[in-house]
Amino acid sequence: MIIPSFHNADRPTHRRVVLVGLLFCLAFVAISFSLRPQVDDGRVLVKADRLVRTAGEPRKAN
Repeated sequence: MIIPSFHNADRPTHRRVVLVGLLFCLAFVAISFSLRPQVDDGRVLVKADRLVRTAGEPRKAN
């Protein structure tokens, strides 16, 4: 005996509901990712500053 389900009864409506659910999930992930507090990591800036200051100089021998 086949139990009637939402998927089998109305396929276009089921696809629409799944699509809307996925869009809400993606929107939630995007919003929560953008509102996440950004880590203040100065190490990247220090390395970039060192690379800019030493650009064009010959490399030091070890």
